[in-house]
Amino acid sequence: MRRVLRALSSVLIVSGVLLIVDAGITLAWQEPVSAFLANRQQSKLADQFEQVVQAQPTPVQRRALAQLRTDRHRIAFLAREARRKAVDGDVFGRLRIPAIGVDSYVVNGTAPDDLRKGPGHYPDTTFPGLGGTVAIAGHRTTYLAPFRKIDELGRGDELVLRMSYGTFTYVYDRQQIVKPTATYVTRDVGYDQLVLSACHPLYSAAERIIVYARLKSVRPRDAADRS
Repeated sequence: MRRVLRALSSVLIVSGVLLIVDAGITLAWQEPVSAFLANRQQSKLADQFEQVVQAQPTPVQRRALAQLRTDRHRIAFLAREARRKAVDGDVFGRLRIPAIGVDSYVVNGTAPDDLRKGPGHYPDTTFPGLGGTVAIAGHRTTYLAPFRKIDELGRGDELVLRMSYGTFTYVYDRQQIVKPTATYVTRDVGYDQLVLSACHPLYSAAERIIVYARLKSVRPRDAADRS
């Protein structure tokens, strides 16, 4: 009986220590178990994105593109095609925010299962290249915590969203703290913008932090950086 009690005590002590370590890592950085799971999902999204990028236009698409005279019109055509084919849970694009070390593949959709893979594109907002607001949500403490430091963004910081048909660079405009019910933050405002949304403050879902960025430049797919 004593041996059983000692063994049980040891298990409880080890479990307690692991819970404390997990909590400490979460406070200092991010939750490690969900980070491991999300990292595997990000690898799958990376492979999927590369396949989409490497895919060639169909003969019908090539003929349609040949009739369009400007890069803007060609990008809009390809963006409409991408939006038409979009499936929740599949890769949307790749988001880089150098100022806070973000380099994440974005999934289409914001359901809980989608956000476990990485930042998620709000399906009811537009695709880059079609004009209007592109909105993306992300976690701050779990599943690689891609948006943990978005509150540190400031004037001049760039947010680069690479799609299969081009690269879109946005520049930080402002940020705002709102209630979770403030759906107006994703509405169109008369110019192209990128909106990031995450829970606020850290370790709480009481509010949302919203980062707004304006479109600065667009590079067509052929000119886009393939790194």
